[in-house]
Amino acid sequence: MSALHDPAEFRTQLRAWLDTNDLTAPADHSLESHMRQFIRVQRALYDAGWGRYGWPEKAGGLGGPDMLRAIVGEEVVGRRLAEPGPYSMLEVLTPTMIDYASPELAAEMVPKLLRGEEQWCQGFSEPGSGSDLASLSTRATPDGDNWIINGQKVWTSFAQYSQRCILLTRTAPGHDGITAFFVDMDAPGITVRPLHTMHGVDEFCEVYFDDVVVSGDRMLGKPGDGWPLAMDLLPFERSTCFWQRIAYLYSRFDDLIAQLAARGETDDSAMGATYLALHTLRCRSAATQHRLAGGTRLGPETSIDKVLLAGAEQQLYDTARDVLPGAIELDESPWRTEYLYSRAATIYGGTSEIQRNIIARRLLDLGKE
Repeated sequence: MSALHDPAEFRTQLRAWLDTNDLTAPADHSLESHMRQFIRVQRALYDAGWGRYGWPEKAGGLGGPDMLRAIVGEEVVGRRLAEPGPYSMLEVLTPTMIDYASPELAAEMVPKLLRGEEQWCQGFSEPGSGSDLASLSTRATPDGDNWIINGQKVWTSFAQYSQRCILLTRTAPGHDGITAFFVDMDAPGITVRPLHTMHGVDEFCEVYFDDVVVSGDRMLGKPGDGWPLAMDLLPFERSTCFWQRIAYLYSRFDDLIAQLAARGETDDSAMGATYLALHTLRCRSAATQHRLAGGTRLGPETSIDKVLLAGAEQQLYDTARDVLPGAIELDESPWRTEYLYSRAATIYGGTSEIQRNIIARRLLDLGKE
């Protein structure tokens, strides 16, 4: 095994590189600034090779175990060089593109995403078809060698900054009638409308498709492969995309400890419970990394990761609210913004209720009742 394919040595050398290359994020905390910083970091990592490890050579990577990608995410986001939201899209979308696109399309497009030349978004949820993804109604109709797409998506993260979209459409009734396309976001007929959320960041968007023409060679897989694609993608959305988010939550926990220490205060009970939730999540995430490294295909067991992530994230910010009186309610601080965003942790990526149903039915075989 190459030295840079050994996780421990890889982390050591990556840390040394980060220590000597200044990628400090600017003080501007707007979403636009976060996206610019993410692009800057991605280009630096890709050009130095770090952002290519853990990805297959056929898609522009340098090979090595998937765990190397987790290490890069943990180190970069844990140092607050990039925000976890934009970074997570790499882990959600890239494996799907590699598995379902034609080899030629994957080889052309994946390096652009890894280097930050492009941003991609995920067009899955619709009004009335969020957790019940199989009921989606955005339709793709064949037209010679092309397909004509009409419909609406919602809660599409970073769509206003994206050049491409992995889009689910309906081409026939039922699960077997869902087909995926790789769509250019500047195609005529696409309208993007950001949604202003209560935490003040326009991360989510509505996306409208009105007679959008997509070439047949942009289909991912075959007609009807959209449902298997979604079932392969969602485990990444519920596990590996959180690797770097966990590092971010730990960094915020350290900030909370520092703020309490500066005030000469402590709350061992609340802080201990929060640390336990974070540590449990991290252990579960590490186990998922090792399963993936061992060749296991991720599946419904990642719902456990998602439930633990939602619980730990909300507990961290609930603790911040309790031990920093007024910081959430009265101060215009990152704690307030992040507390409000954390309320969605039990919703995005599939609600906690849906995750628990998956655990009960598909892992514990408890049936539908």
